[in-house]
Amino acid sequence: MTTPEAATAAPVATSAPQGASGRFGSLGPVGLVLAGGVSVQFGGALAVTLMPRAGALGVVALRLLVAAVVLLVVCRPRLRGHSRTDWGTVIVFGVSMAAMNGLFYQAVARIPLGLAVTLEVLGPLTLSVLASRRALNLVWAALALTGVFLLGGGGFGDLDPSGVAFALGAGAMWAAYIVFSARTGRRFPQADGLALAMAVGALLFLPLGLAESGAKLADPVTLGLGAAVAMLSSVLPYTLELLALRRLPASTFAILMSLEPALAATAGFLILGQTLSLLEAAAIGLVIAASMGAVRTQVGRRKPAPPAA
Repeated sequence: MTTPEAATAAPVATSAPQGASGRFGSLGPVGLVLAGGVSVQFGGALAVTLMPRAGALGVVALRLLVAAVVLLVVCRPRLRGHSRTDWGTVIVFGVSMAAMNGLFYQAVARIPLGLAVTLEVLGPLTLSVLASRRALNLVWAALALTGVFLLGGGGFGDLDPSGVAFALGAGAMWAAYIVFSARTGRRFPQADGLALAMAVGALLFLPLGLAESGAKLADPVTLGLGAAVAMLSSVLPYTLELLALRRLPASTFAILMSLEPALAATAGFLILGQTLSLLEAAAIGLVIAASMGAVRTQVGRRKPAPPAA
């Protein structure tokens, strides 16, 4: 899943780490977004392979902890001078981030990665439809529901019901993440708010990870793989997306982010050997089309009217 993302999913406004622009800029903005998406989904696939060693909660705890340490070291956020409302916002942001990751990893422990991401995308898609308030969005909502119906074969009989519920819950938390990401970005400079929220999420999940996996989390191999998941799923894609947003319209960025289910299905196939039926592939395609359509409708609504003749 993405670290979360522009019109339907935009990261907190900040500056990228010094030197990153020179290293990655040659990819071009679209290449940066796609590289970030590939990094996120392959990081998710790697996390699935780590779950037998550390458990789903342990993997989340390691990912959040490593990402928090990296961001705190790089950003060095200022702790003083913030209001109670500022801290309330960043805490809710951190809670939604932790819940989003925790629910998603519980989902991918039970259902294929591509299907989990497809269901999760319904959260940002619903947020986009509600924000636009245009009749055309009923078409996109119907298209997405058709995709979900096909994905479940008419009743999700072939999928673990708890995995489906976890993925839908992760989607709801993704929508909350988007809202509070924007609010945090307005209240904290650069990436300070994200670093602090990541620390909140890490503190919340570390006891859960320790309760599930205990001393297994201290195993050097587990720590190394957990660090790799954090870099692939959080630090690297976040940096790439920030660089892309400097040169890419937010609407184009959001449409590219709609491709996440396809990237997840590819990662699931290549790393985990998870294959999709033609019906499931068609369902993913419908959800992607609905997400793209909702973004374009929302962007079209924001365009100013032409001046009167």
